[in-house]
Amino acid sequence: MSVGFLGLGVMGRPMATNLLRAGVSLVSWTRSGVPLDGAEQARSVAEVFDKAGTVLMMLANGDVIDEVLGRRTAEFERLVNGHTIVPMGTTSPEYSAGLERAVKEAGGSYVEAPVSGSRVPAENAQLVAMVAGEEAARIRTLIAPMVRQAVDCGPVPNALLMKLAVNTFLISMVAGLAESFHFAEGYGLDPALLRDVLDAGPMASFVSRGKADMLVDRDFPAQAAIADVHYNNRLITAAARERGIASPLLDVCQELFAETEGLGLGKADMAAVVSAMTARTERGIRSGNSRTGAGSADGATPPS
Repeated sequence: MSVGFLGLGVMGRPMATNLLRAGVSLVSWTRSGVPLDGAEQARSVAEVFDKAGTVLMMLANGDVIDEVLGRRTAEFERLVNGHTIVPMGTTSPEYSAGLERAVKEAGGSYVEAPVSGSRVPAENAQLVAMVAGEEAARIRTLIAPMVRQAVDCGPVPNALLMKLAVNTFLISMVAGLAESFHFAEGYGLDPALLRDVLDAGPMASFVSRGKADMLVDRDFPAQAAIADVHYNNRLITAAARERGIASPLLDVCQELFAETEGLGLGKADMAAVVSAMTARTERGIRSGNSRTGAGSADGATPPS
């Protein structure tokens, strides 16, 4: 049978394209209705399940997954019975564990396979997948054309927990990089020179180089959008609160990404978080307050 693919957005489309290039027969569906060259375009989600035994999903969040699968309706059982469901986006670990139970109760199989990476790694098949579930070995083989590596994380929801741990580093790293450029700007340093120094040093990475270019140009075409990163940040801090784990860096990052989204930059790349820092500095200057850190210029306090 063909493999199903639900969700052809910024990440899903290049991921599905790489499967096609590897010779996988795909039947796809997307809410936008924009077809994927080389794939059979289904007219409905039900048609995907009629033609595919395994259905990969790159959908925005749990609410969208529930809507697409008709969860808590009779249609859900009809769709998933006898099928393997593989969400590859990011949801809360609790949501994934609950969806696994629902899928199994309906007679289906479930493997979570969230990926780490943004649009360009997706295009170049350089994503890293974290896979959990009883059919993890088979799914790792299936998704190999989309990723650089697929790592078995054990039972559900360990893959989602691992993804949140990875994103903790990513989010704090990019926020720190943005702050370094904001600091340099405050002293009138050449941002291009700062980029060159960082690129030559031991902290340089694929992520830092790409984001540094954006920060130099002050142009933020989305690889990982502010709104999506803010959503992921909220998942991390909520999971930390659930287990009583301190998350001081991500608490501050959550404020910064919320402020950046509030500036109307939700669709800009995550490096645009520098805009929240600039806004804090400007507020501090106007108020005559040189202490422009979190909680000083705007009365913000870490989320509880």
